[in-house]
Amino acid sequence: MFSGAGGSSWGARAAGATIVAAFDLWTVAGEVYRDNFPEARHFSSRLEDLDDVDLLKSEIGKVDLILASPECTNHSPAKGSQPRCEKSRETAFQVVRFASIFSPRWIVIENVVGMKRWHRYNEFITSLKDLGYQLRELKLTASHFGAGTSRRRLFILCDKEAMPPKVVPAARRRHLLAEDIVDLNGTYRWSPLQTPRRAAATLERAKRGINEVGGNRPFLLVYYGSDHAGGWQTLNRPLRTITTVDRFAIVKPTASGHVMRMLQVPELKAAMGMPTGFKFERGTRRDRIKMIGNAVCPPVIKAAVRALALAARNP
Repeated sequence: MFSGAGGSSWGARAAGATIVAAFDLWTVAGEVYRDNFPEARHFSSRLEDLDDVDLLKSEIGKVDLILASPECTNHSPAKGSQPRCEKSRETAFQVVRFASIFSPRWIVIENVVGMKRWHRYNEFITSLKDLGYQLRELKLTASHFGAGTSRRRLFILCDKEAMPPKVVPAARRRHLLAEDIVDLNGTYRWSPLQTPRRAAATLERAKRGINEVGGNRPFLLVYYGSDHAGGWQTLNRPLRTITTVDRFAIVKPTASGHVMRMLQVPELKAAMGMPTGFKFERGTRRDRIKMIGNAVCPPVIKAAVRALALAARNP
């Protein structure tokens, strides 16, 4: 549910799940999803408009697991003081509706941590418990599971037969760093950092970065965020949270001065833990970045689904 381009589905499939159906209203994301999961039925319609009983009986059948990433924009702190759309937030209750009809053993729900501040969050959780689910709420950081971004998200694991397990990163896993995914060679086009058209704020961020790392090392410009880190970051750490719009530029020194460029789709895909085999050939560059920013990091879902399966085999 809310499948987007298929980050959750890729992770679940890697953990051994068979993907049978997906639901998302965005046409371009649906096309990318079909490219990567031709075996699954894809429904490009509002969940509220679907006849769930008919889906269960004639189109999908029994399922063991529901994955769901309800709309998160109106829970996210990135929206700042802008008004929140309650109708969008209430789409989370479609998870409850589908769970009541399909009655899978497991549900995995992903959202921003800010969802817990929603005034209907406790009602949402209680509705799942009323269906017989035991719940475990976890805050998981993607870089701990092999992705190259420090994205931290809320995961709600639901199991009808047992308390869901904790999801623990593999022991001694090396974190994927920005320097592992950024191409510093000549694959992409670079432009001079110092140009008359460059925004003053961009140049100020770059100046802070150069002053900190020195004039002989590359670094990333970060165009917005709430951690007050000066608008830049080093390459020896995972990327900060990848969003739905261009956020990161790479700056590097050359013999003729510093040059820069925006990070590109393959680099952002790699940071999210999407393998090279994940097809991303639809839509504009802006569409692709939006799909990546909206996605769930596959390694985290893989770990969550694998943990549920292992706990079921070893109660």
